Amino acid sequence: MTETLLFSYGTLRQPEVQQAVFGRALDGRADEIAGYLLGEVVITDPAVIATSGSDRHPVLRPSTAADAGVPGTAFKITEQDLAAADAYEVEDYTRVLVPLRSGDQAWVYVLAGT
Repeated sequence: MTETLLFSYGTLRQPEVQQAVFGRALDGRADEIAGYLLGEVVITDPAVIATSGSDRHPVLRPSTAADAGVPGTAFKITEQDLAAADAYEVEDYTRVLVPLRSGDQAWVYVLAGT
């Protein structure tokens, strides 16, 4: 089974969201993504709102600011888990592969169209 890293800065770090999306709690470690700032997006999908408990979710927006960076958690997940995460994230997000401050590469969901 192939594993990959998923970096989360928002709702995918919540235990109840992990249980709903992956069927278990994930193990992760602190890391940071450079070149992005944290924004907010309004969610309209009722299932996602019910899972996360909020219609406001954080979202990463690219930034050229020298100090741009967002802390979060890097989780080791399977390709099947990644597909489940894709199904959870709404059209406001797109998944991209990025370097983390640790030097690892991880998938992360950022603002779509950026």
